[in-house]
Amino acid sequence: MIEARQKLIDTARRMAPANLNRGAAGNLSARVRENGEDGYLITPSGMDYDSLTPEDIVFMRPGGAPAGRRKPSSEWRFHHDVYLGRPEAGAILHAHSPFASSLACLRRDIPPFHYMIARFGGDTIRCAEYATFGTQALSDNALAALRGRCACLLANHGLLAFGRTLEHVFSLAVEFEALCEQYWRACQLGPPALLSADEMRTVLAKFADYGQPGRQESGESAA
Repeated sequence: MIEARQKLIDTARRMAPANLNRGAAGNLSARVRENGEDGYLITPSGMDYDSLTPEDIVFMRPGGAPAGRRKPSSEWRFHHDVYLGRPEAGAILHAHSPFASSLACLRRDIPPFHYMIARFGGDTIRCAEYATFGTQALSDNALAALRGRCACLLANHGLLAFGRTLEHVFSLAVEFEALCEQYWRACQLGPPALLSADEMRTVLAKFADYGQPGRQESGESAA
């Protein structure tokens, strides 16, 4: 499984150049089967991605027990719970990107100011209620905000997204941060004009078969 561990590291190292993260902030995981056991790989707690080796990546068993020489990310609970509750999730990315984090500190949902909101499964992007990092309460709040969605804001914290694969979730996170920047910039000039509920239903229906055949691009069913 060295290849899967290195792919996780390579994807994590792409986060800073994409303006999603700095230093050891955030975390990344992917479902795997390792040594005949199902579970997921996750980045370790408090380590800069540039310093990681495959041996530093932590294998987490379904019950939440880690295997390896490092402690898992302090946010392993919401990774565990998303994988448990959302079988379509193959990879999860959490980041403290500047625009998503700024909006998260306002504790607001992002309304349908742009049709690409539908990319994430609904007609809004929700902001999960605040809870201390690394707690079960934060995981519970995140799962509520992700209901019918594949991404959300975490109040006073950052963004959380899941996708089919590491490549897919990375792409979704980049688009998520771009939408957050667009909304932030639009708000500097006044309240943006919002798309109607009817138009968002139309867009969500179009996203149901968006992209190439056999690939559900939102990673999520519409809500």
